[in-house]
Formats: sequence, C-alpha cells, structure tokens
Amino acid sequence: MPRKPFVPGAALVVAAALAAGLTACTGGSGPDGEEGDAKSGGTSTSSQAAEPGRYQTLPEACGLPARSSLRGMLPGGGQHLSRDEAKKIYDGQPDITYDTDRRVGCRWTRETTAGTRHLSLDIQRVVSYDAAVSDDDKAQGVYDSKALAAKIPSGGNGSPSPADPSPSATKSEGKGEGKGEGKGAGTGTTTNSSTDKKEQAPSGSPSGASTPAADPSADLSDSTAPRVLDDLGDAAFLNDKLVTADSGVHRDVTVVFRTSNVIVTLTYDQWSTDKTMLPESQELQDKARSLAGELSESLSE
Repeated sequence: MPRKPFVPGAALVVAAALAAGLTACTGGSGPDGEEGDAKSGGTSTSSQAAEPGRYQTLPEACGLPARSSLRGMLPGGGQHLSRDEAKKIYDGQPDITYDTDRRVGCRWTRETTAGTRHLSLDIQRVVSYDAAVSDDDKAQGVYDSKALAAKIPSGGNGSPSPADPSPSATKSEGKGEGKGEGKGAGTGTTTNSSTDKKEQAPSGSPSGASTPAADPSADLSDSTAPRVLDDLGDAAFLNDKLVTADSGVHRDVTVVFRTSNVIVTLTYDQWSTDKTMLPESQELQDKARSLAGELSESLSE
C-alpha cells in the first residue's frame, strides 16, 4: 500500500493551532486575569474585600458580670438569702437564641419590699455580607439606628432631641412603652429624665393630687442627662426614662455601646408601687455605667 507524502508546512500549521488553543484555555491566569473565579481569592477580589470584625464568636452572657457587681445592682434591703435563692437570682436567666455566635443575652430580677430591680443584657455580633462594607461599619450603622430611635442628642451635651422624631424613633418609642406594660404596669406615661420636672405638676396645682411628687433628681445636670458617652467602647450612649403607670412608677436606664462588630445593650430599671417614691436617677446611671465599663473590658481581653 503506498505511503502518503510528508508535508512539513502542514505540521507547522497544526502545531501553531494547538499552541493557540492552550493559550486561550489558560488566559484567566495571566496578570490581567479578571475573568478568574472570584472564590479563588484572586488579587482583584481580595483587594476589594472589607476587613472582618474582631469578634468571630460571643461569650456566655450570664457569666460576664462579676458576682459583686450583681449584688450591688440587685440589693436586698437587708433581706437574707439562702444559698439556693442567691444562686437563682445571681445566676440569671439566659435568653433563648437560635445562634449563640450571633446573639446572646441574660436577665436578672430581684424583688424586695422596697421595690423590684431588673437587669438585662443583650450582646449582638454583627456580620456584613457585603464585600465592600466591613463588619465594623455595618455594626456602626446598627448602633446609629439605636441612637436615633432613642433620640440621643448627637452632640452629647444632654440637650433635648429634635421636636420631629424620625418614623423609626417613633416606632421604637412605642415598643418601649409596650415593654413597660408587659411587666404588669398597665397603661403608663414615659418621660425623659431631663424633662421630668417640667412634665410633673407641682403638688399645689389643681392636678397635683393625682401626679407623683417632684422627682428629687429631675433637675439633672449634663452629667446625668441622656447623652453620648465618649469613654466607653468605640461608640456609646446612655438613655434614662421615667415611666408612671397605674401600678406604680419605674425608671429605666439603658446603656448601649459598640466595640468593633459587637453591640452591647444593657438595661437597668427599678420599680416602686409608691408613686411618691421615685427611683433615683444618679444611682441607677452610675451602676449601669460601671457595669458597662466592666463588660467592655471583659470583651476586650
């Protein structure tokens, strides 16, 4: 059988075609390889990714406050506690959450003849799913929303907030009143601690008989008014509200602070069935701020 003649030119053409095909298949790996898989962590993708937050998990909330701090915030008025009673009060009741790496919380309560005190702790770890937004920036946005809803003065000087609150602030204010009713208070009136004195009628006025006595701490200075806190975490604020209800009166002090991508909300309140004995603002604020500082240091370790 006759053999086909060998043509050198044809062989060169085939080799050139094969080389071109291989180059096309590997083109994404070149210095301009923008078409590479984004999941491979190429230079183009990694240079645009925002920094992750410092915290990747959360501690157990009920174990964060020191026992000595809890004793000071939940006084018994000389009431003796058995070991089991002390354990029940100071161990706290953990919140039920679906993901303890994203959110944890705990609550403490102590009832005495002088009134009832509640302490609650909520810790949220914020994660941004936007490659262009860092976890810290996302957490700052969540914090800003909380401050806006609480109508905290941006200047931090304790001046009254704007007369026209945002829709989100109004909505949040309604939720705060509902929380007070949930504790058995019934329909109540919420007032800001910096304006308590203005909204309560003098005892000698026609309406004085049905109005609580003047709050001795209502004439608050800038150091006790709702305000931004400059010495706590990366950002922080304190809010103070006096709520009068059918069953009594209570004062709620809330401290919110952000540290990296974690937001901590601490709420401390005191209830009294005697409307003439209003909870003292300075004590509650001091104890709430002290515990917030303790928590901030614990989270930073």
